[in-house]
Amino acid sequence: MSKQLVLMDHDGGVDDYLATMLLMTMDHIQLLGVVVTPADCYGEPAVSATRKILDLMKSSHIPVALSTVRGINPFPRLYRRDSFIVDHLPILNQNETISTPLLTQSGQDFMIQVLRDAPEPVTLIVTGPLTTVAIALDKAPEIEAKIQKIVWMGGALNVIGNVENSLEPGQDGSAEWNVYWDPISAARVWESQIEIIMCPLDLTNNVPVTSEVVYKMGRQRHYPISDLAGQCYALVIPQDYYFWDVLATAYLAHPEFYQLREWETEVITTGLSQGRTKVVSGGRKISAMDKVDKEAFYNYILQQWAR
Repeated sequence: MSKQLVLMDHDGGVDDYLATMLLMTMDHIQLLGVVVTPADCYGEPAVSATRKILDLMKSSHIPVALSTVRGINPFPRLYRRDSFIVDHLPILNQNETISTPLLTQSGQDFMIQVLRDAPEPVTLIVTGPLTTVAIALDKAPEIEAKIQKIVWMGGALNVIGNVENSLEPGQDGSAEWNVYWDPISAARVWESQIEIIMCPLDLTNNVPVTSEVVYKMGRQRHYPISDLAGQCYALVIPQDYYFWDVLATAYLAHPEFYQLREWETEVITTGLSQGRTKVVSGGRKISAMDKVDKEAFYNYILQQWAR
């Protein structure tokens, strides 16, 4: 059976590293590279942590590239500093040198090159804003035909967003951060013909990171991947934290765990609701992950990280 070609684009939050780790455990996937979009992170430590994770998982043949795109509404510094913490975790710093290559070309140019060179259409797993994808499409419109689908963690369809008014005054609370960072780029991707499968807050709000799951990781910490996952989740356990990016990524391995639902939508780019993914009659059709077998999902990630 031929492997599914996948390119990852993450934005350096704690759960982005965990999504990368999960993706690396999937035997049916050929990962063509990792692009880091500097949104929920600082770029250099995020790239460094990503390369160290690929080294740990004996996947140092996979190239990493840092996108040079910028958003309209930056993530809070408090969120972004987690990239420094993860980069300093002891388990990722057992070796003095990093083997996984960091490309000199920008993440957006690397994305264009990977798609152009791929022998067949590629699935994009995007766990941050859609900016790098939008810029790549603008620079090289012909790559649209080489994208099989985008599996994206982002948006809030029929629930409130997670951009708090206290952090971002002038917001009505409807936006989700991965859209709000750069609504114009999300709208650009919406204009394409690419199949989009969203993992929105509507679903992730029901799949929290619980102490019980983190304790289970601790009980299998003799496996390095579980040890690292447990350390990462221990960092965020006092917050309201959910399986955002990991839930989206697991779809690539087990779509049968999920129920999809089609919606007609638009991305609001201005005003109090900028960054909202709004359900509107006659809008752009997307599929959203609507339900998931939670027990099967939790069991799956624990099983995958026991290695």
